[in-house]
Amino acid sequence: MAKQYWTDFWRGFGDVSPLLVAYAPIAAIWGAVAAGQGLSTLEAILMSAIVYSGAAQFVALDLMKSGTPLSLLTFAIATVALRHVLMSASISRSIAHFSPARASVLLFWLTDEAWALLERRAQHQKLTPAYFFGASFPLWPNWVLFSGIGASVGNLLGDGARYGLDFAFAGIFIGVLAGFWKGPRTGAILVASAVTACLAKLWLPGAWYIIAGGVAGMALAVVTWREEEAT
Repeated sequence: MAKQYWTDFWRGFGDVSPLLVAYAPIAAIWGAVAAGQGLSTLEAILMSAIVYSGAAQFVALDLMKSGTPLSLLTFAIATVALRHVLMSASISRSIAHFSPARASVLLFWLTDEAWALLERRAQHQKLTPAYFFGASFPLWPNWVLFSGIGASVGNLLGDGARYGLDFAFAGIFIGVLAGFWKGPRTGAILVASAVTACLAKLWLPGAWYIIAGGVAGMALAVVTWREEEAT
């Protein structure tokens, strides 16, 4: 039993390991930006450890810079984090055999990229708690560590956009999503989600474009679903 646990854990770790390299510069840039906004290294580390959401953390820094009241800041972060409700609902069918307590703990480490890896794995093999842990948990200490390094270095890192690091999050997720490609229907769902998100970004305040894009993609997936795809 113990041998199988560690076998599954290391398989998960092996699958997620490339993302550890990709996460590092993004976390460091966030830490540097946080330091520029007046956060101490400890505060940056704690925010990354507790909030643990790159998108929400970058949004929070922007709002803090503009002097947004705490109540609106909290609401904005919660809005960005609503996508985790969608991801949790999606992965729930693949972890229904987990105990409720174990599932609740593991879901804390469910990031966008970990979710994509787990969903892709679940298409071919049954998910185990060990694989889930190995494919998700390592990203957390990696994110926290490099956030602290970035905050310590501060503004010495300069403008990450000069090196294309502002596109890093999108680039990572595009690469992971490529593994889900099943033909024109997949493309249609992705296009619907992207177009809706772009339009919402133009016309709606805050981070509602994230939720709008996700809902549009799910709606088209439901409408175009065929029974034979479930088998």
